[in-house]
Amino acid sequence: MEEQPILVALASVLVLGIGSQWLASRLKLPSILLLIIAGIIAGPVTGFIDPTELFGDLLLPMVSLAIAVILFEGAMTLKLSELKLIGRPLFMILTLGVALTWGLTAAGAYYVLQFGVSESIVLGAVLSVTGPTVVGPLLQHIRPIGKVGPLARWEGIVVDPIGAVLAVLTFAATRAARTSQLDAAAMDAAKGFFVTFLIGTVLGLVAAFILREVLKRHWVSDHLDTPLALGFVILTFTAANVLHHEAGLVAVTAMGLALANQRSVSVTRILHFKENLTVLLISSLFIVLTARLNLQSIGDFGWRGIAFLAVVILLVRPISVMLSTLGCGLPMNERLFLSWLAPRGIVAAAVASVFAADMPNGDQFVAAAFIVIVGTVVVYGLTAGQLARKLGLSVANPQGILIASAHPGARAVAKALLAQEIPVRVVDTNRQNIRAAQMEGIPTFFGNILSEQVDDIDLGGIGKFFAMTRNSEVNLLAIQRGHELFDRKECYRLSIPTAGSGKREVGHEALMGRVLFDEDVTYEELDRRFAVGSVVKATKLSDEFTIDHFKTKYPEALPLFVLDSDRTLTVITTDAEVEPSPSDTVIALVPE
Repeated sequence: MEEQPILVALASVLVLGIGSQWLASRLKLPSILLLIIAGIIAGPVTGFIDPTELFGDLLLPMVSLAIAVILFEGAMTLKLSELKLIGRPLFMILTLGVALTWGLTAAGAYYVLQFGVSESIVLGAVLSVTGPTVVGPLLQHIRPIGKVGPLARWEGIVVDPIGAVLAVLTFAATRAARTSQLDAAAMDAAKGFFVTFLIGTVLGLVAAFILREVLKRHWVSDHLDTPLALGFVILTFTAANVLHHEAGLVAVTAMGLALANQRSVSVTRILHFKENLTVLLISSLFIVLTARLNLQSIGDFGWRGIAFLAVVILLVRPISVMLSTLGCGLPMNERLFLSWLAPRGIVAAAVASVFAADMPNGDQFVAAAFIVIVGTVVVYGLTAGQLARKLGLSVANPQGILIASAHPGARAVAKALLAQEIPVRVVDTNRQNIRAAQMEGIPTFFGNILSEQVDDIDLGGIGKFFAMTRNSEVNLLAIQRGHELFDRKECYRLSIPTAGSGKREVGHEALMGRVLFDEDVTYEELDRRFAVGSVVKATKLSDEFTIDHFKTKYPEALPLFVLDSDRTLTVITTDAEVEPSPSDTVIALVPE
């Protein structure tokens, strides 16, 4: 290819990938769907992008490095403290569940798709993974209550290296079985599986320890810590693969998990950098891999492709989850939800694409994998939220509030909301405030809102975030933390006073969260109102007692919230006008 077409093709991959992500967020659709559509149009339909011609022999190594970064970022979101609640069911899903998924999927490929034995076994291993890049956004949207959230997140990340290594060893074993005894090939595969995980785990832990010490001893400047971490990930992945084939994915997963759960140095900036990089990599990978699809191979399956997808969704996943979680203490509604949450993602697509080069029917192999990827994303993406709500594990539009602070004013607001059956949880580092909140029946969490401890908070039914601490700088930083957990439009904070004037500081609100209640309502102003005896009061409006009557009766009232007849809570802010209707309930701070 000439220089100009190469430049256009590379730019198109990035533009199509990020553009699809943006459009998916606007349309509230799974981003993978639009990425696959864009890749198909740019590749097999128009021929505008030809990844094989564009990247040549570099394509598959580049895909492997990108997957390593994606798995490392995913592992950095896992907390070992969650294993106290989900350890047993997670272990069973990652062992018996993976084995059942592998075997049943292989049987479906053999009998439905009419693949050969070797291809069926390898495809079963490839599709034993779930997609953390799909599961994560789904869980963030659904916000399930109970153990299913962390359980699905752990499974989606940890099962990827397991499935990838299983696929590689299975592929090698099936080829070896043609020239040697079947039992010898199976024994070699089992031994290889153990050695791969041993080498990968040890190397990953060593790399995490070295990187931690480098950061802890300040041997590198702050602006280089994230590039250094990226270099460590790539070095660890490559070194592990050189020592033992496919140990790299295990190594980077172990490295990310170890870094995320150490307390010696902060890795927040590294995680943020990797999150942004992961979005870019996923977007580009799906465009590139989908552009290599052979649409004729997909069409050749006919009804068998749909039947195979139905087997994977309706039989394989429910059977594997139900049997592997039997006796693990999970309620039936959580087991049913897990049985309907196994979308495949970029790892399955990448591993299938790697194997396709060494298979006689490689195009059909990749086509079968993409049928499952697209089908599971569509089915689970459109129905998992509704199922969670029917099973009592989620609410459609969470109205609850997470409040950073448990001081008397925040507790008064929380009690008023709880009285209206709005879920509230307060988080504070002041044990006295936490005890007082507990005595008043307010759900609490003892910890620093700026720390990674916040990831352990149960956010079931919570959809908004309030930063109401005494310290304005902490509130600004807390808003940044809130943006990681909630939509930006649902993150609020108290107004900031300018030193010596008592007036708000202009210019920060648009950048650092929406301002609560009124521009003059700072922490000090709230404290003053409560000190003179003001109380939070809920008033039901009607045709006889409208908002005008309310303002006449309480001229000094400070409106805080409006709760409509559909139980939707509207927060009073400085950037939006709210006009309560006669059927609404106004929650306001009024004189005693």
